[in-house]
Amino acid sequence: MGIRGRKAEAGVFLAVAFVAAGLLGAVQPALGVPPEVLQLTQFGPAVGVLVVALLWPAPVRRRLAGALRAAPDTAPRPGAEAGLSPARGTGSAGTSGWLLLTAPLVIALSAGTYAVVHGGPVATDPRTLSHPFLLIAAAQLVGACGEEVGWRCLLQPLLRTRFGPLTASVLVGSVWGVWHVGVFTRAPAYAAGFLAATVAMSVVLGLALERIRAGRLLLAGGFHALVNLGMLLFMDEESGAVPPMLLFGAACLLAAVLWVAGAGGRAPGVTIAAARRSAL
Repeated sequence: MGIRGRKAEAGVFLAVAFVAAGLLGAVQPALGVPPEVLQLTQFGPAVGVLVVALLWPAPVRRRLAGALRAAPDTAPRPGAEAGLSPARGTGSAGTSGWLLLTAPLVIALSAGTYAVVHGGPVATDPRTLSHPFLLIAAAQLVGACGEEVGWRCLLQPLLRTRFGPLTASVLVGSVWGVWHVGVFTRAPAYAAGFLAATVAMSVVLGLALERIRAGRLLLAGGFHALVNLGMLLFMDEESGAVPPMLLFGAACLLAAVLWVAGAGGRAPGVTIAAARRSAL
């Protein structure tokens, strides 16, 4: 598949992901799915993956390698051709652990800072939620995977055929943020904080998943779900309040900086040339 074909694949995926999310959001009330448990819009990217998989089955199959099972030996590996190197001394298991630990650390930092600014902690007792917390947690993981199969398992590898891991992650994070169109009905500062958070979290996920050969979908979905649950329990950004969203965005940016620094100041990953060859 040439550059034109990859552009077509990306265009179809994004168009379907945006339209499907809008349609799913519109039919959710009629289906009776409680939005506080699961937002059906989260499955828009999954529908996009399904459509491009029907149109370009072989390339999509290669891009999804490692989403659940181990990627084949022919998959791109970290190298130095593009001046990139993996984080020192961090294997796949260690990277997975650090990735999942980053989510609660980001929530702790943003919620703790917000408690100082707010004059006290803002927390929701899980027992007061409209549905059992375990149900919400499970639904959040399913919904997060519905998004991540598109953002991190398809779009990120697709962009990696042309860009380095850091640039690809920033681009995915920007699209991910804009895809949440409802954010732009809030105050400009709120939207700015949210976009900073999506770009920064995308950098964290992109750099981490470069070094993981299997289970990328569950890891990305787990990180995503942990962040969502943390925001649900310890922040009140859903009210439209600007300070918690700005603090959350700042905490995510700090996490991204630390991940880049942990890679020796450069994004870890495969060579661009090798990624291109694997995606053809």
